[in-house]
Amino acid sequence: MSQALDAVVLVPRVGVICGVDEAGRGPLFGDVVAAAVILDPAKPIVGLGDSKKLTEKVREMLYTQIYQHAISVGVGRASVEEIDQLNILQATMIAMQRAVENLNVVPDLALIDGNRCPSLVCASEAIIKGDAKEITIGAASIIAKVTRDREMLEWHNQYPCYGLDKHKGYPTQAHVKALQEYGVSPQHRRSFAPVRRLIGT
Repeated sequence: MSQALDAVVLVPRVGVICGVDEAGRGPLFGDVVAAAVILDPAKPIVGLGDSKKLTEKVREMLYTQIYQHAISVGVGRASVEEIDQLNILQATMIAMQRAVENLNVVPDLALIDGNRCPSLVCASEAIIKGDAKEITIGAASIIAKVTRDREMLEWHNQYPCYGLDKHKGYPTQAHVKALQEYGVSPQHRRSFAPVRRLIGT
């Protein structure tokens, strides 16, 4: 686990390329989810980009198209327990590793959103704001965000008091207030300051 971070590896962009991105680094609740996508050049998808700049309706539409037309899609995650044991950065790198491992095609190069690369079976290149610069990363950002948002809706059914359907676990004022009123659930990240303060550790 401690070897999850590698130096950025810059290589020529040839062969099979996948984009990798995550969703859920900032929330107080739930897993961090990553996705890896290998797009099919013969089946272009219009509208790919930074998932945060798209409406929910557009993200859902593109999510379906990516699964229909991409060569391969892999999803990985790191649990709340792993986040608390390691830290959110290491857990994110592990989620990205698992996403690439879950592809059914081994890529030659992985383009990673951000400034660090996880340790992968292939070469990798980190690109800051890559979800807005590379369509493969944009596709991965959509898969990761829609996957996690859907899970937050499922968790909302179990824990309706926190309002997860609205803030998706992020530390909004309403979420922090609900934590103060109802306490901490098993799915809250105890290593994150707003939760840690409440449980007194």
